[in-house]
Amino acid sequence: MKAVRFHEFGSSEVLRYEDIDRPVPGAGQVLVRLAATSFNPVDDHIRAGALAEMIPITLPYVPGIDLAGTVEELGANVTDFQVGDQVVAMLPLGSAGGAAEYAAVPAESLAAAPRTIDLVDAAALPLTGLAAWQTAFELAELKSGQSVLVNGAGGGVGSLVVQLAVDAGAKVTAVAAERHAERLRGYGAHQVLGPLDLAAGPAPVGGPFQVVVNHVRVSPDELARLTAYVADGGVAASTAGPIPEDPARGVRSANLFVRPDGAQLAELVGKVDAGKVRTHVAAHRSVAELAAVHADAGAGRLPGKTVVLAP
Repeated sequence: MKAVRFHEFGSSEVLRYEDIDRPVPGAGQVLVRLAATSFNPVDDHIRAGALAEMIPITLPYVPGIDLAGTVEELGANVTDFQVGDQVVAMLPLGSAGGAAEYAAVPAESLAAAPRTIDLVDAAALPLTGLAAWQTAFELAELKSGQSVLVNGAGGGVGSLVVQLAVDAGAKVTAVAAERHAERLRGYGAHQVLGPLDLAAGPAPVGGPFQVVVNHVRVSPDELARLTAYVADGGVAASTAGPIPEDPARGVRSANLFVRPDGAQLAELVGKVDAGKVRTHVAAHRSVAELAAVHADAGAGRLPGKTVVLAP
């Protein structure tokens, strides 16, 4: 089968489009014929070797953590899916495999694909959706009626955190570039602001907030200033570096390391089909162009969430 993989760490130039053996599903696994994967920033970090200690991988490695496709074959002891089912999954970070014609997937990572969007566009949901879900409900323990600040709300994860928080009954302030403002208002954000002036503190933007979610990579000093944006007894949840706690005020902090979870993904799919959560796909590219996608991401040229179509 055709796949993209790299045999050593490095720039986007290490990615090769080549023929490899089709995987065979083991016990508890499902073989999926890919419709699409998608690009996530962590793909770039894994390929470059920046996460080699945190996420050990075996080379050669097929990138592509998201998956949308059709069940082709069942491994032993798999009873929840049937051949022909359309499915989505987040693949394990250490093995991935989405940039290929086929992938062997742990059955517990799979969920039925959304029925209300194209199968290829469903590949935009798994990693970003699970990161948003785990940030909002596991780290922040978000509840109805809370005030929430989402810094970096225009990105793939931030956009979904906004929608999940609004759906949960929170009052959301979204911070993002102006080009995202109309879309975020459409998601139900109470107010949409441009980049924070961290030196000014929380009062000018309606804070402090019971929950602060940060997706913007800033300096440690700037992360420390975000602590003041959290109300007494509140929580700061971050996917972009640790926000310091303030025990004297009861402010706690939590950081995300996203993991596959088929049950949570099924909840997300249900919200997509109910019209409560929308994915935003900015571009479609061929898997044969994946090296160019990585290069564009590194140069800041990607227009947004990019779905990568299978061979």
